[in-house]
Amino acid sequence: MENQRTVADGLRVVVRASVYAVLGGVALVAIATVVSVLGPLLALDLYTPPVAAWWTVFTAVAVQGVPFLLLGTVVSAAIGAFVPERVFRRLLPRNPALAVPVAGIAGVVLPGCECASVPVAGSLMRRGVAPAAALAFLLSAPAINPVVLVATSIAFPGQPKMVLARLLASLGTAVVMGWLWARFGKEKWLRLPGRGTPSAHATGLRAFLTGLQHDFLHAGGFLVLGAAAAATFNIAVPRSVLDVFTGSPWLAVPLLAVLAVVLCVCSEADAFVAASLSAFPPTARLAFMVVGPMVDLKLLALQAGTFGRSFAVRFASATWVVAVAASVLVGWWLL
Repeated sequence: MENQRTVADGLRVVVRASVYAVLGGVALVAIATVVSVLGPLLALDLYTPPVAAWWTVFTAVAVQGVPFLLLGTVVSAAIGAFVPERVFRRLLPRNPALAVPVAGIAGVVLPGCECASVPVAGSLMRRGVAPAAALAFLLSAPAINPVVLVATSIAFPGQPKMVLARLLASLGTAVVMGWLWARFGKEKWLRLPGRGTPSAHATGLRAFLTGLQHDFLHAGGFLVLGAAAAATFNIAVPRSVLDVFTGSPWLAVPLLAVLAVVLCVCSEADAFVAASLSAFPPTARLAFMVVGPMVDLKLLALQAGTFGRSFAVRFASATWVVAVAASVLVGWWLL
């Protein structure tokens, strides 16, 4: 019986490999045919000014963002694999009103991707940390950590006020949202996460490599999409349409705040996308960087899956409003 099972498994592997080989060969032949027919035409089109400008913006955003994305995911994976979660619980005061600002400030020294901050916040709640403090950490960690702030300073050279504005607006949003949840949040809105599978809490080198691979590939894909969208936005949208928004901060700020939700750019690279949107006023670009790490489509899905749809809709909506208001206030004061 054991030998029959081994033979069956071997045949299954051979058949699967054969199918993949056939499908891959057909795909390669099809791609080669299309390239041979359309290649000369595409090569001519690549030399047109709009396409050349698109490639310039796309390459600049992607190349500048990748090193910081890699550094951020390395640090995030290291924290998830080697730092026990009990460390966070011991550092936070028991009083939620005091724990919220402490958790928000902790995001400054604990880098992490926004995708990783959701399971970390759920784990903190499961281990007895007040939800208000865990949510403040969820918002602040991907928005104001050292990698993000350094990336912002390089994306906006000679503009230290932009870095300070991002720090203050993001930290203010995280703390205000934590206090709002402590005051008005209801337990029935929040579905506390279960313990999950043991592999989800693995530690050590294997957990580090797994987390690094997942975070970098996941966030890298969104960086490429964000760079492409920013390049397309700069090239494809007519100047007359942009003038309608860039001429009025009241229209430019909500436009880029909505764009941040849709683009889903990783926080370690969104500063370079914001810098490429040079036609917009500084406050609008600040709103793009403040809203993005806290409210976007992938985060909405992650929060809904972890804490429940009822929580995600309420929390994301309120966070968007508070983040935009904080950006406007800080931008008016500093920029």
